[in-house]
Amino acid sequence: MRLARRRLVVIVAAVLSLASAPDAHAQSAVDSRTARIERAELAARRGDRAAAARDANALLAEYQRSSAGWSARDQVAAGRAYLLISGSDAGAVRSALKAFDAGTAADPAFHEAALRASDLLLDKYNGPDAKIGYESVLKQDPRNAWALLGLARVMEFSGQGDALGKAREALAIDPKLVAAHLFVAKLHLEAERNDSAQVAARRAIAVDSTVLDAWAVLGAVAYVSGDSAGYQRIHAQAVRLTPRPAAFYVTLSEACARQRRYGDAERFAEAALTLDSLSVAALGAVGTNELRTGDIKSGRARIERAFAIDPFNLWHKNTLDLLDVLAGFKTVRLGRFEFVATPREADILLPYLAPLLDEAYEKLAARYDYKPQEPIRLEIYQRHADFSVRTVGLTGLGALGVSFGRVLAMDAPSARDPGTFNWGSTAWHELAHTFTLGLSGNRVPRWFSEGASVLEERRARRGWGAEATGPYLAALRANQLRPVSQLNDGFVRPRNPMEVGLSYYHASLVCEMIESKFGPTALASMLRAWRDGLSTETVFQRVLKTDIVAFDKQFDTWVKAKFEGVRITEEPEGDAAIAPLRDEVRAREAAKDDRGLVDALERLLWIWPYDAGTHVKLAEAAARIGEHTTAVRERRVLLALGPTDVLGARVELARALLGAGDRTAARREVLSVLEQAPTFEKAQMLLLDIRKAPPPGASR
Repeated sequence: MRLARRRLVVIVAAVLSLASAPDAHAQSAVDSRTARIERAELAARRGDRAAAARDANALLAEYQRSSAGWSARDQVAAGRAYLLISGSDAGAVRSALKAFDAGTAADPAFHEAALRASDLLLDKYNGPDAKIGYESVLKQDPRNAWALLGLARVMEFSGQGDALGKAREALAIDPKLVAAHLFVAKLHLEAERNDSAQVAARRAIAVDSTVLDAWAVLGAVAYVSGDSAGYQRIHAQAVRLTPRPAAFYVTLSEACARQRRYGDAERFAEAALTLDSLSVAALGAVGTNELRTGDIKSGRARIERAFAIDPFNLWHKNTLDLLDVLAGFKTVRLGRFEFVATPREADILLPYLAPLLDEAYEKLAARYDYKPQEPIRLEIYQRHADFSVRTVGLTGLGALGVSFGRVLAMDAPSARDPGTFNWGSTAWHELAHTFTLGLSGNRVPRWFSEGASVLEERRARRGWGAEATGPYLAALRANQLRPVSQLNDGFVRPRNPMEVGLSYYHASLVCEMIESKFGPTALASMLRAWRDGLSTETVFQRVLKTDIVAFDKQFDTWVKAKFEGVRITEEPEGDAAIAPLRDEVRAREAAKDDRGLVDALERLLWIWPYDAGTHVKLAEAAARIGEHTTAVRERRVLLALGPTDVLGARVELARALLGAGDRTAARREVLSVLEQAPTFEKAQMLLLDIRKAPPPGASR
């Protein structure tokens, strides 16, 4: 699942030269104010909040007494000062924006003011207005590298456009733009292209060796690669630069979270908090990762504290709103699983999900020779916006489910239009991640984990999981799909709107090919090799006895041979997917094929479980072929759907219970109906049937 939106703060230092000033007296005042705020920012980066606040407040005291006559540069200095104190004064963010806007008004040609305003807007999740600001600068100065970088950040925030390409445009204009090198490094880090991330970070350091964030990227690369000695050297350098390197640990936390190592992410964020207890980023990182690992109470407390410091943080606000929604959900523990859903969704969905996931667990545990720690928590959301917030903190996510390891989340079928996804297949997919993440110690590459999950879906049931499509075959034959060595980019840096979906299926074929060529235990062996800290290149050499470049060629040959001459008839989607199944149901009914009818109705429920007529037909057909447990389940779900004739539905439940041999439960249900409607004839007649029925175990 793609987690594309996140906050990236760009800090660009303005270096002014006294020697080039046309007016020495005026320039000295400007330099004084700019130098003072730069000194305060340096103190903040070194962890000395007291000194930073003292210098910033001194500058703001002058500004608030009278800002008349302050130049555009002075206004920018004031805005930067407001941002330094914004951790203890929420109104300071608005004041900073006003100061930057005042700088633009004072001198429209002084673009730094507009660019800092745009950076601030984007930092506070206002991508559209930030984009307008960057574009306004580019209209006047098309080669403004800072503005181009800003557009790259907007693209990354929105998940639309070639963010990496736009950042490279900025670097082509200004190769010394440190913030652009850092942005590129973090993009590569998210894509798990560690070598490229390292190169970009070192380019930033070549420009300015004091940039802590660049050292943090190098530290993250060393850590996630298992290079403990390299990590220790980089950490020592960070401490030399900044005695209290909280930001270093925050970057490490973010990097670990992006690579799904949530326990490590939480630990590094905690380390940042010990150095800076007011760090919103650290508080948010700790809280978010606690939520991902299932510690809801503590995670909420951290997010609340972060939001109290920075009430402009949309991510934290959305998360707190979501936790309020979760408080009204029902938690049900069934065996290995803990289900969290609204009471209605729990009553409708769990009769199907609980046995399905038990089956999935047993099959996956056998295949991978691994059992995750219990319980496994599955949260089911009836609003897609809530699921999206749970996943990335913002609405608009296109995914159906997500796995954080032992904590899973997914849309309920009601969150989507009828027929748009198979919720059973989705649940199976996410549980498969629990196994691949757990067995690999959360070190498995994204493409491999997604590919294995899609492969497991296909094995679960006929018609589940991704299959070859016309667009897939067209992309394959046109050599437009990424090689295995670059497949992660297909998930996190798609070149077009279709590439993510194509990459899921492509990755599943890689896993399928590995099993077919190297044996049924090869996937598990690779996961254990990643758990042991081996790089992907070494995993391929150790387990598959080939290097990944050679494997790229092997797979390309295999997959093209697999689909040589194949032509695809596209499968129906949405309402059309439901319609063929309903056609099959009618055909089975006409043929009086109750066994086939039950199977067709079961498949229909995995696409849309809210149609009462489907449940009635399934209950009746199941009873006719002696599957009374299924009939009981269907009658209970019909009650959960809220029928207009509740008493009639309860009588039918009692009839199903009697068919299943549970006379006691059937009698209890009928008597409860008769308490409310003593003259209800259907209930009276069924009570007589119950009394006549032989007790359990009696011969008939």
